[in-house]
Amino acid sequence: MQPYRSLLFAFIAFLIVDNFQAQTDTSKITRLNPVLITAYKPKPLKELSINISAVKTDSLSFRGNYSLADIIATTPGVELLSTGPGISKPVIRGLSGNRILILLNGLKFKNQQWQEEHGMGLADFGIFRVEVIKGPLSVLYGTDALGGMINLIDKPNPEADSWKADASLKFNSNTLGGLFQAGYQENNSSTWWNLRLGLENNADYSDGNNDRILNSRNDVYYLKAGYGFKRKNWTSNNTFTSTYTRSGFIFNDIYDFIEPDARWSRKLSENPAHLVLLNLLSSENNFQLKDDSRLHLNLGVHSNRRMENEGGGKISLDMHLLNIQYLLKWEKRLSEKNKLVLSNLASFEDNTNYGARKLVPDANMQEANISGFLETSLSGEFILENGMGIGEKYIKTFFTPRLNGPEEENDPFEKFSWYYNFYSGFSWLPSKDFNLKFNVATGVRVPNLAELSSNGLHEGIFTYEIGDPNLENEKNYSFNLNLNYQTQNFGFSLSPFYNYFSKFVYLAETAEDYFGFPVFRYRQQDARQYGTEAVINFEPVENWKNRLVYSGMISKTINGNYTPYLPAQKLKYHLDYSMKPDFVRELNIYSEVDYAFEQNKTAPNEIATGDYLLLNLGASASFDRGNKHFEIGISANNLLNESYYDHLSRFKNYGLLNMGRNIILTFKLNFGGTMSQS
Repeated sequence: MQPYRSLLFAFIAFLIVDNFQAQTDTSKITRLNPVLITAYKPKPLKELSINISAVKTDSLSFRGNYSLADIIATTPGVELLSTGPGISKPVIRGLSGNRILILLNGLKFKNQQWQEEHGMGLADFGIFRVEVIKGPLSVLYGTDALGGMINLIDKPNPEADSWKADASLKFNSNTLGGLFQAGYQENNSSTWWNLRLGLENNADYSDGNNDRILNSRNDVYYLKAGYGFKRKNWTSNNTFTSTYTRSGFIFNDIYDFIEPDARWSRKLSENPAHLVLLNLLSSENNFQLKDDSRLHLNLGVHSNRRMENEGGGKISLDMHLLNIQYLLKWEKRLSEKNKLVLSNLASFEDNTNYGARKLVPDANMQEANISGFLETSLSGEFILENGMGIGEKYIKTFFTPRLNGPEEENDPFEKFSWYYNFYSGFSWLPSKDFNLKFNVATGVRVPNLAELSSNGLHEGIFTYEIGDPNLENEKNYSFNLNLNYQTQNFGFSLSPFYNYFSKFVYLAETAEDYFGFPVFRYRQQDARQYGTEAVINFEPVENWKNRLVYSGMISKTINGNYTPYLPAQKLKYHLDYSMKPDFVRELNIYSEVDYAFEQNKTAPNEIATGDYLLLNLGASASFDRGNKHFEIGISANNLLNESYYDHLSRFKNYGLLNMGRNIILTFKLNFGGTMSQS
């Protein structure tokens, strides 16, 4: 380890000891109220048996987060699988892609993320809160929710008869780019509406050696509009979201394929790029019934158009995924101690190819799931939750030239799969300071279209992949424990877990080749995962908040091989100081030290990575001027300009380092008033 790293660890130790030795006025420390969540049930976190974290995006927007995915990754046990800073997807306890369910406006978000270089496709654009659930919740949401779930919640409406407006700007020094967004909301008591526009643009980034990573640029255009109303016992929120994303993609000989253009060029029409057009329409409806039960009906249509420009402006890959779905939930309190939730979801998907190059065939997919969930309060301290669900998924592929048929390895097929799930857990609150949660659950995932039917060359990663229509359902048997202890100035949590996967699907390299490209095939094998997250929070001095986080896990197939992209063990220390001087409403200063251990527990043919340490610093201030609220912030990520490979970066395969030093400037303006003032 380099000498400065030892000095930084010594500095952390000094801060911890110094803070504990200082005197504390505990009478001035207040405890936070429980956070209510909506993806699962509207209850305080302590009363739920699942492992769930809820964070407000505004609370982290001044911490140097490059993207929404970075905000999600502040949750212990969550990392990012990335193809550069503009393309990333969350990894919950080593699982990503179709093993993690994303909810947007209460519905499943489908974005063709079966390929490794696909990003999440969503940004910190009008998002108010993010909820992260670790462990299966397939009982309620069917296939794909076998590893965890992420729920994205839009900004709430302003108070009745009032309006709000906001504008924000985030600037990244490393890419000479950033994100601008502005929005307006209005609530007329019985009706409300909102409109938000945004633009994101970044040039190529530089690594810790100040070397440019050619074609890592991206730009995004955002539009979101909503309308809602309340009619007696019916409340409806309707949202339309549209994004157009262009992201340069990188392969192992890109420097031989394209000529470097101007250093801060943002051109994406000539160089190879991913192009994704998303249009999402959703309607969330809540009904208060006469028997005091509640009915929730969410309807949605998702359109995902994915294209690839392989250079020179020519579109070769052009796929359209259309998804129509609904989610119906009925909640009824049966007695003082028992509450019942019945749920039904269904979806229909159509995948159509329009381009000359194809990776997966034209196909139709249909899924349905029904479930029952019973919550029982045995006492004020002990809450028991049990649920069962059953579902099915149907996949039909069609003849697609040069992909399936008589002259190809796989023929068109029909596949119908039943699945079932159960959940049982409890939350025990023996005192106001202590909370113990435990649950055992199953999760299921029907193999996706690529795993079953792919037959093509992936230009972005230079591999030829072949699917297997005979793959069986992947199932997870999961055990999760969560222990929390919290006093006025000290908190501790421990979250061990164990997952047993039956028929785990993975991509394996073969001895075959396709015109010099290695051929990979999808295989199945049982696998085991286990690990833990541990968090220590302490505030020995008023306004000096300390947080120490450890996360680590092991994931192996039954033959003893590690699964790909196993997150490295990490240790993170965060120090936050806040004060309220006379000249501003609030001033916050923070420092972070992130240490990733060496990761040599790798899958066959996977590259190992060394350890690294990152130092982040920042400050933010907020102040009011009349009805206007201002927030400004400055953050320095990777302040020491460390040259490193994150183990979950796909760029490591090409010898490309992660981003170097990045200074982020943030500005936000919020203002509003009553309707009479507008």
